[in-house]
Amino acid sequence: MPKVFPAFRRLWITFGILLFSAIQATAQSSIVAPRITHEINESARTTLQGNTHPLARAEFDQGPAPVSLPMQRMLLVLRRSPEQETALSQLLEQQQDNSSPNYHQWLTPEQFGLRFGPADQDIQAITGWLQTHGFQVIRVSKGRTILEFSGTAAQVQEAFHTNIRTYLVDGETHYANSSDPQIPAALAPAVVGIRSLHNFRAKPLNHFAGVFGRNQETGTVLPTKQPSTPQFFNGQRCGVLGNSQCDPLGPYDLATIYNISPLWTASTPIDGTGQTIAIVGETDITPADWTAFWSMFGVTTPKGKLNIILNGVDPGFQGDEPEADIDTQWSSAAAPGATIDFVESQSTETTQGVDLSAEYIVDNNLAPVMSESYGFCELFLGTSGNAFFNTLWQQASAQGITVFISSGDSGSAVCDDGNPSANFGLSVNGLGSTPYNVSVGGTDFNDLTTASLYWNTTNTANQANAKGYIPEMTWNDSCTNFEIFATFNDTTAEQTCNNPNAEFGGFGNVIAGSGGASNCISPSGGAPSSCSGGYRKPSWQNAPGMPADGARDIPDVSLFASNGFNGSFYIVCESDALGGVPCSLTRFGGFLGYGGTSVSTPIFAGIMALINQKTGERQGNANYVLYAMRTCILHKPDA
Repeated sequence: MPKVFPAFRRLWITFGILLFSAIQATAQSSIVAPRITHEINESARTTLQGNTHPLARAEFDQGPAPVSLPMQRMLLVLRRSPEQETALSQLLEQQQDNSSPNYHQWLTPEQFGLRFGPADQDIQAITGWLQTHGFQVIRVSKGRTILEFSGTAAQVQEAFHTNIRTYLVDGETHYANSSDPQIPAALAPAVVGIRSLHNFRAKPLNHFAGVFGRNQETGTVLPTKQPSTPQFFNGQRCGVLGNSQCDPLGPYDLATIYNISPLWTASTPIDGTGQTIAIVGETDITPADWTAFWSMFGVTTPKGKLNIILNGVDPGFQGDEPEADIDTQWSSAAAPGATIDFVESQSTETTQGVDLSAEYIVDNNLAPVMSESYGFCELFLGTSGNAFFNTLWQQASAQGITVFISSGDSGSAVCDDGNPSANFGLSVNGLGSTPYNVSVGGTDFNDLTTASLYWNTTNTANQANAKGYIPEMTWNDSCTNFEIFATFNDTTAEQTCNNPNAEFGGFGNVIAGSGGASNCISPSGGAPSSCSGGYRKPSWQNAPGMPADGARDIPDVSLFASNGFNGSFYIVCESDALGGVPCSLTRFGGFLGYGGTSVSTPIFAGIMALINQKTGERQGNANYVLYAMRTCILHKPDA
């Protein structure tokens, strides 16, 4: 195909429609004016700033990547015009305003694309330019937010004027661009940038508590295999102080604590029947584990069902299989009658599988509720990465999809997830800091010395022993937890954090429910000092008790998420981790324990499925109602 010149202003609609059909895009014509109106001159370029990963540094550099390295399923983020952005913002507000004729008038992906995507001629110009550089253009999304294409490292270097190099970081080999990519300036009005040109990955936001079993004689749950960090369990006793008994949560404990049981047992049950929850994934799972999860709690025939949807090449079983088990099992735990659609996509050298799955869910309008339990700070996402999620969740909101994203498990330092110290400053999970998703945080039960008030010593037929609601506090496994410095007889968290015994016990790690203000969606470089921008505080978040910081703050809601700090955690079934032995609550070594906002998030997605069932319709961005409810409760305590 020849290079794109101003002749595209002649509206080659027929050719555009044929091109869209060939690359599996919509066959409808756009109703917007083209914005690529100048000749594409390869020497007149613009740099896409803030799109070099902070860990693609000289000290980690191992040399150039092979020129033949496949760069598969890259995602080019398409740009809306300022007029489209204004119109979309107005529509999203009107869809949540019950006095507006657009109230809950959700769009299809195709309708969204025609109104808010680039013109046919712009898509044609972009695809033509990519093809002249040898790329395979796979498809344009129905919502016209993403263009997916594939090529090699050599083609990326030639087209985007950046080198793809090899980096060794913490013993792991990564491929990444060494400088910000460039595109012809003529394309900039319709192109934001590439989601990523590296394989530094977002992480699943879970924390392992151990392998557990129940003593058949006493009924006591105790660990049989402890996690590598020693702080959670003292010998064969639970919790940081060595509680005498573990109190893990199953679905019926959850239903008791958060008062979901009356919905399940109502004359017309509200249990998720007829509802679908889409789960974002990137690994195979064993479907029998989902069934075995319910069997552990006395449900031999689950009311709902699990569907596995493969988006492209089968990824096989990956190291984050536990996350997939958590998400599918615990979204179902809150809505046992719902259908769980688990979408899995293989990760490539440039694009993580969960990104491909998220885009698939939104662009196929798969479900009215979706959940994602992965995290990457705004700085690490870069400018184009932040724009990818902002754009995608905007589309989801316009389609009536409620998107739930984990806030993170690293306190106020999400960039330092898993590190013993914070080096990248205050940060939040960029996947969930947009104004168009619900960010779900984590709490812990405040029952360290009062467990007998809230837990029975025996279990029901559904293996539940919670008595009712349990007071909650901030989930914080670090030395700043007031319970920790009380344990060490210190008077301040600073004393405890400088205590070598606390450090030896693992309390120096940054493990806690995450939150804070968006502050880095448009970095100009790869260091915290380059951070700029941040999502502005949405209209619905101007509520009593919220910080007057002008910024989007997260999380929006929180549920229990601890990984055993006070002896409680979530029960998860993964037979692979048990050597192929079926999960069971009747013998030692029968199940896994997990915590993290990656569990509280799918649970809240399940709760939203109950709301959708009750109301009979999609809700879209639920924050409009959640914050209004919060205001009502604060002003009317009896409400």
